[in-house]
Amino acid sequence: MAFEEGPDFNLTTYHHSLLDWSEDSISFVPSFLDYPYTLHDAIAGYECWTRDQDQANLIHTPPSTTPAVAPPTTSPPSLPQPEFSKKRKLPTSPTPLDKAAAHENRRRTVADSGDEGDGVSEEDAEIARKQGNGRKGERKGNGGNSGNGNKEVRWAEHLLNPCATAIEAANYSRVHHLLYVLRELASTSGDANHRLAAYGLRSLTRHLSSAGIAAAVGVPAQGSGPADDSPSFASTEPKLFRSAIIKFHEVSPWFALPNSLGNASILQAVTLDSNQRPRPLHVVDVGVSHGIQWPTLLDALSRHPGGVPALVRITVAGAATPPGPFSAAPLGYDFSSHLLRYAKSIDLNLRIDRADTLEPQTMSLARSETLVVCAQFRVGHGGPDDRTAFLRSVRELNPDLVVLAEVDGGGAGETDGRFPAEFGRRSGLLWKFLDSTSAAFKGRDCAERRVVEGEAARILEWGAAADEGCERWRGRMVGLGFREEWFGEDALEAGRALLRKYDGNWETRMAGAAVGLWWKGHRVSFCSLWKPHTRSQ
Repeated sequence: MAFEEGPDFNLTTYHHSLLDWSEDSISFVPSFLDYPYTLHDAIAGYECWTRDQDQANLIHTPPSTTPAVAPPTTSPPSLPQPEFSKKRKLPTSPTPLDKAAAHENRRRTVADSGDEGDGVSEEDAEIARKQGNGRKGERKGNGGNSGNGNKEVRWAEHLLNPCATAIEAANYSRVHHLLYVLRELASTSGDANHRLAAYGLRSLTRHLSSAGIAAAVGVPAQGSGPADDSPSFASTEPKLFRSAIIKFHEVSPWFALPNSLGNASILQAVTLDSNQRPRPLHVVDVGVSHGIQWPTLLDALSRHPGGVPALVRITVAGAATPPGPFSAAPLGYDFSSHLLRYAKSIDLNLRIDRADTLEPQTMSLARSETLVVCAQFRVGHGGPDDRTAFLRSVRELNPDLVVLAEVDGGGAGETDGRFPAEFGRRSGLLWKFLDSTSAAFKGRDCAERRVVEGEAARILEWGAAADEGCERWRGRMVGLGFREEWFGEDALEAGRALLRKYDGNWETRMAGAAVGLWWKGHRVSFCSLWKPHTRSQ
């Protein structure tokens, strides 16, 4: 263990911390300090706990600690399917679309209304016929996928990726064929494949429009696709936005696990630096939690066995990184006043500041404070030069601890820069997100799920977050003068306890000293700890 031992500190003794987000709603944020995350009787004594009928409808009871297998849902009637030619029998197993070029000479096209440009290949038609019968949320016991048994079926990518390739090759007839099939299958309320088809269709349509070739392909006007009016964080009403991020943390560890690991490590850093009393704590928040991460940390600090820090500062510095998925918030949303009110209720001296850059003169740093930079899912936005520049500015702050969490692409973050490769990489990442939210929400369609999925779909936008592998990030950090630290056993145990709350397809794996989060055997993200090689006192 890289951290020195501090005073005995039992994380399991803490109750849930609650945040008074507004007068008519309450945030249920599971604490990384308490398992199995059930509501305690003591909650009734919290002044900020006011539940009304609207809130009861927004927040459901926390799931059982036993990994749940999502039950099958009733499939609504599918949309009418296109008529296909009966001149020859369609093949039982369609040719994979990524091999379509090798079979181009054998493809047959059925004309629609006598217009050659509206034809649909028999291979594509077969996919539409088979998958269309199970659209609108059909699930067969495999965590939200459609398919047979436990085999992962990812047919949406077999339509989207060849379409991206055809766009770059200016094969507009092929583009038209695939867009026709995608429009038949796309749905924001179906299973993960149908939803990926909807968001991918929107992304491809926008790409065609921006390239000025939409008319040549016959793309309908924007606004006609199933995902064209999907909400994002910035476009969502603040109350629904707040409910969505709380709900997502409740049902998915996508952000909740890195938050838990980060909070436990910050708490341990404070313990290590205490003499008579813990030094003042200054946390630089460069993340995507929008305040959700901090109530549990504040609650833990208020119960710290070595004493409460005289001052806890949180500097929100998300503006120091380029924008990307999950970084934006709607106008009118501000968690500061609610967090300050909560800190006052637990007798904690809290100060919240905002900074547009990480320049030391704008941060009001004090030599006596413990400085922690918590950078989660924000540094990967922008290009490689942007990431290096930001981390260099972090190094210049000379912090006591850096928490770095990012999407883990297993080294697949760099492509040749061409549209098909970039689009394919991003659609693969979005697939993991949509597939995991199918299990998290147990196949139910709701406003909160649409908000977080609509925001996640921004990954398909050009210039959004990258998914470099953990090793690439490790090399970048070492090159800038950081050394990697191991997580303490308390933090790891808290993470394991938290993960048992979610779907059984989630798991953690160690990636050196970092903790990796995996979904169905696929990398999702990593969380790591860093310190400067030498820190001046």
